[in-house]
Amino acid sequence: MNFFLFLSLSIFIIGLTGLFVLRRHIIIILFSFELIILSIIILFASSSVLIDDLMGQIYSLLILTIAASESALGLALIIAFYRLRESISIDLINLSKS
Repeated sequence: MNFFLFLSLSIFIIGLTGLFVLRRHIIIILFSFELIILSIIILFASSSVLIDDLMGQIYSLLILTIAASESALGLALIIAFYRLRESISIDLINLSKS
């Protein structure tokens, strides 16, 4: 259990680092958000095995399917924005608001 807790914590920290420090492109932000969700899934699954309950694994599968659909929708929006503006830089998105 300690290994999975450490793995979940390290993936969560990597995701937070990518989300708050490496804010260059929207793909990096989307990938970092997926890493954060993956760390939560690992924590749910490992804790459900520890307490011998199946609900944590079911929640993990539910969160995984929702995250996959969210990622597909986000990627579709990024592709549409790239076709419109020819770039996916965060600076260009901030300029297009005004």
